[in-house]
Amino acid sequence: MSTMNMVQALNSTLDHIMAGDTSVILLGEDIGKDGGVFRVTEGLQAKYGEERVIDTPLVELGIVGMSVGMSLMGVKAIPEIQFQDFIYTAFDQIINQMAKMRYRSGGGYTLPMVLRTPYGGGIKGGLYHSQSGEAYFAHTAGLVVVTPSNPYDAKGLLISSVESPDPVIFLEPKRLYRAAKIEVPDEDYRVKIGEAARPMEGDDLTIITYGSMVPTVLNTVKKNNLNADVLDLRTLLPMDVNAIISSAKKTGRVVIVHEAPRTLGMGAEISALISERAIEYLYAPILRVTGPDIPFPYRLEDYYMPSEERIMKAVKRVMEFR
Repeated sequence: MSTMNMVQALNSTLDHIMAGDTSVILLGEDIGKDGGVFRVTEGLQAKYGEERVIDTPLVELGIVGMSVGMSLMGVKAIPEIQFQDFIYTAFDQIINQMAKMRYRSGGGYTLPMVLRTPYGGGIKGGLYHSQSGEAYFAHTAGLVVVTPSNPYDAKGLLISSVESPDPVIFLEPKRLYRAAKIEVPDEDYRVKIGEAARPMEGDDLTIITYGSMVPTVLNTVKKNNLNADVLDLRTLLPMDVNAIISSAKKTGRVVIVHEAPRTLGMGAEISALISERAIEYLYAPILRVTGPDIPFPYRLEDYYMPSEERIMKAVKRVMEFR
């Protein structure tokens, strides 16, 4: 058992995966000699060489397209997009190639590829280095979309993602990269894709969240002594619908928290699922605490991201609703 932050957990997991499978190749901008902007791949090029840890040109479309081709030919590509904000130039390859390869080939091809990228705010990155675009990917059939909220899940989800026959978008909340250290087992283990975690159990209300908002929600619940069922989704596609519905039925009050913009965000889909399948169990409206529908601000970052104050305002409303 080792004590690690998320960067260390991801780095050691990539190291372990590459040591055990020579078909695994990493590629991305500055991931080799420099170890990436956030040092997730630090030391791996020196250990495995430039042919397995490849520094690419600044061309996201090429990074993803090359990874798709490699993965179709027996290589397990794990590309990194330096910031999720830069991923949009590669959308054609992600949406029309990665996501549709199995369907268009009638199951003749699978695409065991993991696309890693840091996303979200929390580091004063401004509007071009802080976006949360998870809803774009979760809207696309054929992709698997995961996001860990702690070092333990980061390792277990990454191993499961590499073993998945389907392409995975692996979203890493950069705000949590070095936020905390916890114990992470040294041996192999897997966190099952499509299965939510319940870090806190309660009966009064359900708070559903994921990624960087998990610590914010947990701190709010503990500080205010809330009797809350907290769900950390971990996987956004496929989503753990059973966990969501069973918790909503148990408590009858639901608050959804994410930092991405509100309109057509993950919270809207979760709210619709609960409304369709468990509305007769609800005692109050389903409320969302999210980022506003504006570009991510630089100086006003703390006002953009959901806070304890905003979460508690929603909690108070659902608890007092009559």
